[in-house]
Amino acid sequence: MKNGSTFLKLAFTVTLALALAISFNTSAQSEAQTFTARNTIYAEFGGNSGPYAINYSRIIHQKEKLKLNVSAGFSMLHHRLNSKTTWLPVVPVEISAFYGKSNHHLELGFGFTSYLSRTLDINSETFEFSDKVVFGAFIPLRVGYRYQKPEGGFFFRVGYTPIINVPVRAGKSWSIDPYWAGVSFGKSF
Repeated sequence: MKNGSTFLKLAFTVTLALALAISFNTSAQSEAQTFTARNTIYAEFGGNSGPYAINYSRIIHQKEKLKLNVSAGFSMLHHRLNSKTTWLPVVPVEISAFYGKSNHHLELGFGFTSYLSRTLDINSETFEFSDKVVFGAFIPLRVGYRYQKPEGGFFFRVGYTPIINVPVRAGKSWSIDPYWAGVSFGKSF
């Protein structure tokens, strides 16, 4: 498990360094452009979606360099428990603000991701196990780089996305997973 933790720390450090390096390189832009392509369809890996999701986003407000964006997505995760396989849904939603003059932006945001997963419960009287589907949720935060042209086309973003686990079931408590990042590819129109 130690190697997995080391890998996550390294991935986190590289992602954060890349996001900061790209965003600092964008200061030479001259004037803010109005975004005519306000919609985006994209695939996200990591980030606020967990392992992956297909998302739709829309710019709901823009003023000079600042744009506000909302997004929602969907994915299905494979769960195998007691030789039984099921696919359960994940629904990430997010609001973010991105700041920049044309194609390159610093992006800040937060969201709420709900999901279903499976667990084994034990009956304390009969000592029998039962397979249950349970609700879970986490709050992802976002700091990253966003490449999006005002007129539409290729879309890309990378970000540091620590998650706050929400204790929605008895016996759970708030916790933070600081080593999480995500990357997205898609098209704006």
